[in-house]
Amino acid sequence: MATKFDVDVQLTGTDGNAFVLMGKVSAGIKKAGGTSEDVRAFQDEAMSGDYNHLLRTCMQWVNVQ
Repeated sequence: MATKFDVDVQLTGTDGNAFVLMGKVSAGIKKAGGTSEDVRAFQDEAMSGDYNHLLRTCMQWVNVQ
């Protein structure tokens, strides 16, 4: 399971495009001190399934608002 970074990422009320969501979470991981490897691991996991999998993955990695 992913390491949860203690950072709030606002996803509600934004464009629901998968790439936009991944970009916001990736930026949040970096803001919380995550490495490039952490971001790559998140992105690889997020892209390994459907849209619902992407949303669950986002919630596993950061605090989704």
